[in-house]
Amino acid sequence: MREPIYEKDLIAMKYTILESRRHDRMVREIAAEFGIPQNRMRRYLMDCCDMLLLENLPARYEQGKRVQEEAPEPERQLGAHLFTRAVPLLGEDRMLQILDRVKELARGGTPIDQAVRVGKEMIREAITG
Repeated sequence: MREPIYEKDLIAMKYTILESRRHDRMVREIAAEFGIPQNRMRRYLMDCCDMLLLENLPARYEQGKRVQEEAPEPERQLGAHLFTRAVPLLGEDRMLQILDRVKELARGGTPIDQAVRVGKEMIREAITG
């Protein structure tokens, strides 16, 4: 019996999508923000996103950046909405844990920029495993 195409490995098709100009720019920006190699970020996106979501990621990313501008600190600097809802790199529960840690550090006297750096490192670790 022949295997239906939707059950086949779609890695090559997903990679082709991520090579497009808008996708590539988005991948480069996200990878740079977290200090992750671009190929590793592409692989993570291919693993966690289905084809439909993957194709729409640049538009979701751009809209998520607009929404992020209106978020309160430290959510804005951390990109809590952007990286959970717009580009779902992390689940909301994990992002809330990271956000709570950043807020705890800030309440403890750590400068907000430094607390956000700790949060971004936690996001990077969650992505890279």
